[in-house]
Amino acid sequence: MPGPPSLARTARARRGGAVPGLRYRSAAPADPAKAAEIDRRLEAWARRLDLFPAEWSGDFSGFQFGRAVVLQHPDAADLERLTVAGKLLLAENIVDNCYCEEDEGRGGSPRGLGGRLVMAQSALDPYHGTPELEEEWRGGMRADGPLRSYHCALRDYAVFATPSQTDRFVHDVARLHLGYLAEAAWSETRYVPRVWEYLVMRQFNNFRPCLSIVDAVDGYELPEAVYARPEIQRITALACNATTIVNDLYSFTKELAGDPNHLNLPQVIAANERCGLKAAYLEAVEIHNRIMESFEEESAALSAISPLVERYARGLAAWVSGNHEWHATNTHRYHLPDYW
Repeated sequence: MPGPPSLARTARARRGGAVPGLRYRSAAPADPAKAAEIDRRLEAWARRLDLFPAEWSGDFSGFQFGRAVVLQHPDAADLERLTVAGKLLLAENIVDNCYCEEDEGRGGSPRGLGGRLVMAQSALDPYHGTPELEEEWRGGMRADGPLRSYHCALRDYAVFATPSQTDRFVHDVARLHLGYLAEAAWSETRYVPRVWEYLVMRQFNNFRPCLSIVDAVDGYELPEAVYARPEIQRITALACNATTIVNDLYSFTKELAGDPNHLNLPQVIAANERCGLKAAYLEAVEIHNRIMESFEEESAALSAISPLVERYARGLAAWVSGNHEWHATNTHRYHLPDYW
């Protein structure tokens, strides 16, 4: 890990900028030319595969996929690997928006989500059977934009990732889908989870597939026998959980405006503790900071033992920092509540 843990940084509340009091590390600046080139490649790929209609182009541009992956993978081995990281990120967002997110107006709904997600998982974890049925499955994958995006993005990832790295990613997407299903079930039954239950769900419904690829994008492999160790799994989970709470904090006002009942960490804290949203939001910041502190301390201890683990932990930390920078500066998508 580079240097000692940073002090919590503060910033005046504004449309762009960091959440005041949030613990984070500064990210390496993103090269604008590199980000623009990744965006150009991703848009050409999406149009070639007909992944979304022209009227969604504004959302594509506003998301800043190229800048996101350049920030998140500062040590990427080459542009091709960065492009594939962008393809995976784009595919995950297409599946989420089209299958899960009801308020996006693109067909998503909690109703029947399990059937859609098992087909999505099969786009990554292919069906094996008789030749005739396999051909029908391939036809089904080609016929649907979200399925095409998953299938083609993983195919391109597997060109440079090892089989174990590819399999790791496939299983982490299954974890993601399980989280989607839990959130959908709570939405259908109007269940308000306890804080710990919500955070368990978010440990599955989080950015883990994006962090699963840090070693492959950087051009090496953390061996499966090392990756599977409980202490490596723990720092990976801590990194994923910290950055997912960051997403809850930055998307809070957008989600509140779109759906006052949308589950996020401040909303769940407010419901359980019967407090106002401001107090709940500030408590969510503190929960993030404690998780982030644990990630930094435990990563540093593990990194002192092994140069390879140090490289992996550094990649996780870079992803967390880059993702925070993307949230804090993407004013097309996010702005902060006026709580300070």
